Amino acid sequence: MPKQTFFNLSEHKIRTLIEAAEKEFARVPLFEASIANIIKMAGIPRGSFYQYFEDKEDLYFYLLDEKLKESKNHFLSLLTKHNGDPIRTMEELYYHFLLILPDEEERNFLKNALLYTTNKVENSFTNMFDATHGNKHIKEFLELIDKDQLNIKDENELLHIFKIIMAVAFHNFIEKIVKGLTDDEAMENFKVCMNLIKHGIYK
Repeated sequence: MPKQTFFNLSEHKIRTLIEAAEKEFARVPLFEASIANIIKMAGIPRGSFYQYFEDKEDLYFYLLDEKLKESKNHFLSLLTKHNGDPIRTMEELYYHFLLILPDEEERNFLKNALLYTTNKVENSFTNMFDATHGNKHIKEFLELIDKDQLNIKDENELLHIFKIIMAVAFHNFIEKIVKGLTDDEAMENFKVCMNLIKHGIYK
């Protein structure tokens, strides 16, 4: 997490630093990213950077978590639209993720995050609704899900189901990039996986 000094900056300075970081992390993956490039684009001294963040990883995961917060909010709105159906909701969210990412820079940022993934990166994606993170979203999520149509015993099982769905989406997007699948091919593969989860693999 950023230090308090970062949040004390003016809106303009925060935006300038964030935009510089986004450009660098879209250009190369985290392990190749350069603090020197970020501070040069942002127009700040190196010493100031360390007043705001511990290191480049601290800044990177702040950016990633902020982007995933937007996905959480979108997921909740889609869950309302689909009357609490988690499978239909995830299919539309995944379609949106594939086709309607705002710009090339954001697409490259996420592409680098997924292609050069670490356990911490994967956890950021798959734990979007982990009970130990973002309790506000967890509460809304549990209230919106139509539990009557699901074969679950309790809310803990529901959260595990969702983590499985997120892991499948995570893997599917990596496969799309590595194998060069089209959006339609990736979406079809994702739907096959969702149907298997929905109907089970045993007769």
